[in-house]
Amino acid sequence: MSSFPWLTVTAALPAVGAIVTAALPAATNSRSRDRNKVVPLVFSVATLAIASIVTARFVPGGARFQMTENHSWISQFGISYSLGVDGIAVVLVLLTAVLVPFVMLASWHEADPITDDSGTFERNRRTQGFFALILAVEAMVVLSFEATDVFLFYVFFEAMLIPMYFLIGGFGDRTAGEDAKQRSYAAVKFLLYNLLGGLVMLAAVVGLYTITHTFDLVAITDALQNGTLHFSPVAENALFLGFMFAFAVKAPLWPLHTWLPNAMGEATPGVAVLITAVVDKVGTFAMLRFCLQLFPQASKTFAPTILVLAVISIIYGALLAVGQKDIKRLVAYASISHFGFIILGIFALTSQGQSGATLYMVNHGVSTAAWLLVAGFLMSRRGSRLISDYGGVQKVAPVLAGTFLVGGLAILSLPGLGPFVSEFLVLVGTFERYPALGIVATAGIVLAALYVLVLYQRTMTGPVKPGNEKVADLKARELVVVAPLIAMLLVLGIYPKPIADIVNPSVNTTLSQVGRTDPAPHVNVAITNTAGSTNSGGGQ
Repeated sequence: MSSFPWLTVTAALPAVGAIVTAALPAATNSRSRDRNKVVPLVFSVATLAIASIVTARFVPGGARFQMTENHSWISQFGISYSLGVDGIAVVLVLLTAVLVPFVMLASWHEADPITDDSGTFERNRRTQGFFALILAVEAMVVLSFEATDVFLFYVFFEAMLIPMYFLIGGFGDRTAGEDAKQRSYAAVKFLLYNLLGGLVMLAAVVGLYTITHTFDLVAITDALQNGTLHFSPVAENALFLGFMFAFAVKAPLWPLHTWLPNAMGEATPGVAVLITAVVDKVGTFAMLRFCLQLFPQASKTFAPTILVLAVISIIYGALLAVGQKDIKRLVAYASISHFGFIILGIFALTSQGQSGATLYMVNHGVSTAAWLLVAGFLMSRRGSRLISDYGGVQKVAPVLAGTFLVGGLAILSLPGLGPFVSEFLVLVGTFERYPALGIVATAGIVLAALYVLVLYQRTMTGPVKPGNEKVADLKARELVVVAPLIAMLLVLGIYPKPIADIVNPSVNTTLSQVGRTDPAPHVNVAITNTAGSTNSGGGQ
């Protein structure tokens, strides 16, 4: 157990920041609004500093969970405040801490009052409320990654829905009338879908406790490993499906995905990044930590079905992205396709697949943030989300167009950029055990190239369309957001070893708990001996 509560501090900083930000006096002018933005930004940067220390202190190949904290909470029911990070959790905590400051900088004016042409207020929003909600989401996501008590995880898994609901419904892109109804509809749909998933999970959590009499993840998994705890097949399958349903909604996995295009379409670009690059990662992370480790036999039983759904997500999401007219909805369907790849890697149950899936979570977070935030800068200048309203932007804003292209190339997994390594590992790991599904999934790469390059061609190339003549290039604040994200994509594409070294021991531990090993390669080699005869050698 760590002597200093590093993990608690990592989550407490954004939580305290949210309270302090919400308590700031209401802004009356642009100067006071900027003051109300600087305070949460400072808290997010401080959180990044602590998360970096946590990552530096983590010892790859060391104890399964490190920097652990354990305090009794509701002792009558065996509920404890238990935290700990493995290699998978620590990189996702760092990813969250890295992205939130960029989301805040990119969203600098997204909570400013909205006025019409006459200067009349259409929406007068509390600036500090917007940034306080972002910090609240960060705190709950970080605690979800750190929790090693199943009930504690459930609390924050559900609690993060409330600030996200207000970020979508209260601070979305739309302003008034029918548009506001669309924003409210998206927020309610997001909340109801995820609450339904959480309700099913709650029943499974209660069922787990009635069998094990504890919520301690480590105690349960250790008992499963040493044979002192056994689930009946029926009970294990039912509990697995209860957990998996909630995580598949959050992820999201087809056919439980329909809330995501609405939510991302109606949210501001920064909040859309928060949804898909941060919050949704809790779903795929939880599949690795809870579904596979608590229910190893059920995971193997349902893996083929889940893999089929993942492949459908890959192809379905990519096909719908190709046909979108709205930029943000295109990114949403692209994310559904990418989450299909992540889930494919998880349930292929190979070391390459799961390492690739974890790397994919990181790379998808960075690449989606880069692509969508640049798209947000473009949409804020033009005042439209429709692809048809753009054209020739590279002639008037070459830096904006160039960074948009790099973000898009990362999305389609161009070699040399981060997502390529992770997507390659996922496909290799899947092909080892399910070659047919691996082959079908590769179609998602072709479709990704189609929707990314067609979007770039329609928005950035050709003659300048009317209305785009005065589109300004990226400003200093916007370059501060985009440049580090692109640099990270390059580093992750060229040298992913530091993250892979942290992740791989945890992946191997997960596979051993599921009782899976990588399929042995079968190699036929023709060997010519000195006498000139040929021997065929085979290996398993």
